[in-house]
Amino acid sequence: MKPILYSLAGVRAFLIFGGMAMYLIIYSISCIFIKHTRERAFKLRKHYLRYICIPILNIKIEKQGDPQSFPCLYVSNHRSFTDPIVLCSFLDALVIAKAEVMNYPIINKGAELTGVIWVDRKDQSSRNDTRSKLVETIKSGYNILVYPEGTVGKDSSTLPFRKGTFLEAAENEIAVIPVAIEYKSKKDLWVIGKFLPQYFFQFSKWQTNVKLAFGNPVTGNDVNTIYDETLTGSIWKSKRCSRTGLMLLITSYL
Repeated sequence: MKPILYSLAGVRAFLIFGGMAMYLIIYSISCIFIKHTRERAFKLRKHYLRYICIPILNIKIEKQGDPQSFPCLYVSNHRSFTDPIVLCSFLDALVIAKAEVMNYPIINKGAELTGVIWVDRKDQSSRNDTRSKLVETIKSGYNILVYPEGTVGKDSSTLPFRKGTFLEAAENEIAVIPVAIEYKSKKDLWVIGKFLPQYFFQFSKWQTNVKLAFGNPVTGNDVNTIYDETLTGSIWKSKRCSRTGLMLLITSYL
């Protein structure tokens, strides 16, 4: 049975990457006649995700709430490498992504074309530069999507959110939108360290079920207030850790 299921994942990969390459080539040719803009790139990404990627991977999404009509900082828990696929099919935003993704062929080009800010999480200057770009981008009228856990969570308890992005939001009075995402199957969590083995493990099954929730805007100029309100919104099941005092987000598909 495994060879058959892995063949399914292989066919899906061929169609997805082939489709992405085709989209990038056609878009690049179109830019000879029509100027490249961020808005055009967002439309390209959303069209590809909705009509190529998500149907081929057979991802079924149950959504609660909608993105805001004004530029915001969207902060989401991080469960799987497919999180941006699900989120960006509804949200036009530049995604803050780890620098390692720059080494993924085709994916890196698609990300750079449609909106990404690379960050080397081990480099302090890179992190500082990213925070500056975050503020600059939102002030110029575009959304930012960030995963403040800093890595992918594998357990039901979401990892503590890092406060750096919340500090920028407070200092610049930027609205923060909490986003929660959860998958029905444990196979969808990033339990295997490397991309390709995880992909075949995850998409050798027929269907992926995911729930996505957009929360209400959180605003203010006090970082601790924004941080706590973001983590205690109605989209979360949250509790405070008795040992560390940190808020833990307990995400559950059901």
